[in-house]
Amino acid sequence: MRSLRQSLIVNSRSQPDKVALTGMSGSMTYAELRNNVDRVIEVLKHNNVKRLGLLCDNGFSWVIADLASIFSEIVLVPIPLFFSSRQILHSIKDAGLSALLIDKTLSISKLFHEDMLESIQFDAVDGLDLILLKGIPSSEVPEGTGKITYTSGTTGEPKGVCLSYEQIEKVAYALCTASESSSHDRHLCLTPLSTLLENIGGIYCPLMLGASVCVNPLRQVGLTGSNGFNAEMMAHSIMTSEASTIILAPQMLQSLVARVKESGLNFPKLRFIAVGGAPVSEDLLRQAHLVGLPVFEGYGMSECASVVSLNTPRSTRLGSAGHPLPHVSISFAEDGEIRVNGSGFLGYLGDDRPVQPIPTGDIGYMDEEGFLHITGRKKSIFINSFGRNVAPEWVEREFTLFPAIHQIAVFGESKPFNVAVVVQNPNSSSMDVRNAIEMVNRNLPDYAQIRDWVIADKAFSPSNLQLTANGRLKRDSILQAYSDLIEPLYKKESNVVF
Repeated sequence: MRSLRQSLIVNSRSQPDKVALTGMSGSMTYAELRNNVDRVIEVLKHNNVKRLGLLCDNGFSWVIADLASIFSEIVLVPIPLFFSSRQILHSIKDAGLSALLIDKTLSISKLFHEDMLESIQFDAVDGLDLILLKGIPSSEVPEGTGKITYTSGTTGEPKGVCLSYEQIEKVAYALCTASESSSHDRHLCLTPLSTLLENIGGIYCPLMLGASVCVNPLRQVGLTGSNGFNAEMMAHSIMTSEASTIILAPQMLQSLVARVKESGLNFPKLRFIAVGGAPVSEDLLRQAHLVGLPVFEGYGMSECASVVSLNTPRSTRLGSAGHPLPHVSISFAEDGEIRVNGSGFLGYLGDDRPVQPIPTGDIGYMDEEGFLHITGRKKSIFINSFGRNVAPEWVEREFTLFPAIHQIAVFGESKPFNVAVVVQNPNSSSMDVRNAIEMVNRNLPDYAQIRDWVIADKAFSPSNLQLTANGRLKRDSILQAYSDLIEPLYKKESNVVF
């Protein structure tokens, strides 16, 4: 198995004129990519950078900086653009960064005293500034750490997950095999490169194989902020890039399916759509296949370097998360919690080395043919006052199939019935929401139905601490934000039962 570095060297020699990257900046061959990476390595070494933060939009610069850090054995810390100033500052200090590569359009001067920052003349790659950080103590990281990825966690303080490149490359190669990727592929990046799934599946996997990657600023492919999304722009990007592979979050898939239904679009080059990051409705997957979208659901977590299991063209079962990747083994705790062995991370920053197998916090089971099924989050499952267990993710999946409901969070711990916080689609009315809830309730058992609800004043997103970076609801934050509206729902003398 060639490493990513070995692959780039081989590809730059064997096919120097093959296009590695395309986008708004034009195109870049494998020979040019390697030369640009070498230039950045020289600058980083000259400035004795040991631990580097990367805060920039998708683009050639992101890819070059990422590869340069790998090849120079610098610990890289990608920082999502949708992090709040507080989260960015926490990540920088927590990881003990010595330098930061940042978009020229951004500024962190408000986060630090002037004497803590030194801007370096940096023209090795377009659009980025190199800033040396002074006075930030270097934190201890586990031996072998190559990348620290931050998860939003359950509080506002992101958690640093320490990963080795051996582990990351193992996942990348497994994805290449599972998705039947080849040097003829063209991958289009539609989600942030600061997330592991796009970083590994969208950059490392194609470049290892000598394929091409189309990488544009997120706004150009229809993604703004943490949850702003334009399905028409995304569909246009897929068509014009002639992409063969893409990665989508469930909400993006739902919008794309609706767009295809409305317009009759088809994408003849598209052969593999990976969808993950949050639960996906089986009905949505079925709708996607009916309109000709080759969608394959997977499951993973940052602590396992992203993907753990995946449906594939050769082996797929709707409603499942697919078969575990070859290097992974799955077991289950007595309460049904999924445990993963064979893909362990090195530890969280500041914590001891984690135990194996890794407890995922997800509840699920393996069917008789080895397909993994995810039924809910262990900490999300609540017990109502009648003693019934409710996995809210399952209920929420059914409601978000309706266009009127953009997002929904279901609650009912120790209560006689369930209520919800609903993010209404801007193009829908309150009656549309009511009709959607009535229709879904008819097909749910009584203990899972929603009796009443409140309309959220804004979408759940990482910026308001109500959504994780990979699209999971932060239920405690949502409940706290809307508790004054939720509690009165239980004090009503009567509630409509559908």
